[in-house]
Amino acid sequence: MKGLFALLCLVMLGAARDPILVPEVSQHEVEVRQGFTGTELLLFGAILDPQGTRAGRDYDIVVVLKGPTQSITLREKQKHAGIWINAASAQFRSAPSFYAVASSRPIDQIVDARTAAIYELGLPFIQLSPIGTIDPDRQVRFAAGLAGMMTDGKLYQENPHGVTLSEQVLYQARIALPSNVQTGTYTAETFAISKGRVVASAIARVQVEKRGFERAIAEFALQYAFFYGMVAVAISIAMGWLAGRIFTYV
Repeated sequence: MKGLFALLCLVMLGAARDPILVPEVSQHEVEVRQGFTGTELLLFGAILDPQGTRAGRDYDIVVVLKGPTQSITLREKQKHAGIWINAASAQFRSAPSFYAVASSRPIDQIVDARTAAIYELGLPFIQLSPIGTIDPDRQVRFAAGLAGMMTDGKLYQENPHGVTLSEQVLYQARIALPSNVQTGTYTAETFAISKGRVVASAIARVQVEKRGFERAIAEFALQYAFFYGMVAVAISIAMGWLAGRIFTYV
């Protein structure tokens, strides 16, 4: 019993020495209006010990900003007889619509691959949850293809030197949200890492919402999908007729 009590005391003392993260975000609400060209979020905070003073150890900080998840189907294109056709495909049920990771150093210098996979630290470690059975090599290939496609659209980002630390107390990272971001709730999770171990984490949330005319159109399309489709077709026909009339007189 004495040995068990001593072990519990050591565990409690070790936990008490772990730091506390106090995270904050420059904007908790992002409004998507007409002419929205994107914005930049500042994720910042402090690393403190349980008494609220400067933490006594050196830490690395990793910040992960994730958008709402979505199901997605990926298809490979193959060229046959000079024609590109759809070939193999894969479905994933939980692909993040936006993913950005910023760290004080490259991830592979901070944690091992197992820890990175547990906390989804880095593009190769995003958990996509494939639908059905899929060959592991094929899954890796399609996951890499998704990451490349989303990176080209600036929806997936990785910055190995994106977090700055000041006196091992204050940290900050800047993450750009492009104009084509999906609306919904975004989670900004911050990890404090020491000697390859995640010793503290904290979450802040950001709400991205459409406002003004864009929100009215989105709500109309959602509630009255049939009429929205009819209006869209009518506008397309009218624009085509108008363009034809204009070019007739040019």
